[in-house]
Amino acid sequence: MEDSMGPSLVVVGGGILGLAVAARAAKLGRKVTLLEKEDHWAAHQTGHNSGVVHAGPYYRPGSLKARMCAAGNASMIAFARDHGIPHAVPGKLIVATDEAERDRLHELYRRALANGVPCRLIDADEASEYEPEVYAVEALRVETTGIIDYPAVCVALADIAQQYGADLLTGARVTAIHDGGDGVVVEHAGGEARAAQLVNCAGLQADRIARLAGIEPDVQIVPFRGEYYELVPERRDLVRGLIYPVPDPNLPFLGVHLTRMIDGSVHAGPNAVLALKREGYRWRDIDLHDAAEALTYPGFLRMASHNVETGIREVARSLSRSAFAASLARLVPRIEARDIVRAGSGVRAQAVRRDGSLADDFVIQRSGHQLHVLNAPSPAATSALEIAAHLVAEAGVPA
Repeated sequence: MEDSMGPSLVVVGGGILGLAVAARAAKLGRKVTLLEKEDHWAAHQTGHNSGVVHAGPYYRPGSLKARMCAAGNASMIAFARDHGIPHAVPGKLIVATDEAERDRLHELYRRALANGVPCRLIDADEASEYEPEVYAVEALRVETTGIIDYPAVCVALADIAQQYGADLLTGARVTAIHDGGDGVVVEHAGGEARAAQLVNCAGLQADRIARLAGIEPDVQIVPFRGEYYELVPERRDLVRGLIYPVPDPNLPFLGVHLTRMIDGSVHAGPNAVLALKREGYRWRDIDLHDAAEALTYPGFLRMASHNVETGIREVARSLSRSAFAASLARLVPRIEARDIVRAGSGVRAQAVRRDGSLADDFVIQRSGHQLHVLNAPSPAATSALEIAAHLVAEAGVPA
């Protein structure tokens, strides 16, 4: 299933990563078919994230996340500049709000330096120069954190892919995958696609796509809903840029934070609660199969048993605007419950191993003619162009 230009690709998933793979492979002259089950691009994780271009202070030095985030920060901002996509680079503060958090902040600083992130520790007075309303005993100033319109990035990537001949199909839910001797055949709602290689970028459905292809994934996707509030317009002046807490090193989530968006609104969140549907953005979104699959998975049960207190706190914050506001007030004390209103949610595809451990790096599993991206949470959007370059090379398409 190769043409004179080299191996053809079928890509599953029309979020930022799948579109980046399609655009890169098509530009390199490969025949590309992309299959997206929804009727538009960026329908799930990409279209519901915080819009942040991360700088990479959090990730384990030497990991794929660390390497690709550092490069991705630069390449994503350059892509936005080159294609007229709304973006800005205001930098951010990661703030320690009590003495107990200082050691964790200093460890984060050491990790950031190891990852090549431009940053510096600053005292409370200097932190207040960046964010007059912030409360901090000490802070880490990260200079290269940006904000961007990721759905607009997806539109640009789709345009590039199509300009170079890629066939991008929406409404094309994958129903079966056959891996033969010379490539793959992917059956979908609109017919079938044949190619030398399959690249699975299906996000919240990635492990299921792998199973359709006869692969037993090393991890299972457990969906966590992250709910956002935003400051009411008359209180937006409380936040100038991005304000983050010192994260819990035992969890993959960065904690509730404040982000001034491209349009000037200030988003607050997200929290993290188990979603009872893979693509469930509200409490009332329930799919019995999805819920049972998560709640009976041994990995989730082990993980949950070790994080009972955290889980209760997250559910309480989900159900109570006052509790949510109290979390924000640790960072900006003048924020009260009346200052925030609900602003939608996203769902994170968290990969969990059977032993209950959370995958803390990108997970890419290969089998035969297939590449499956089984864990690509934040900073995957930031790193999308770099991950795409890696996947296209792994699929046998030389740069």
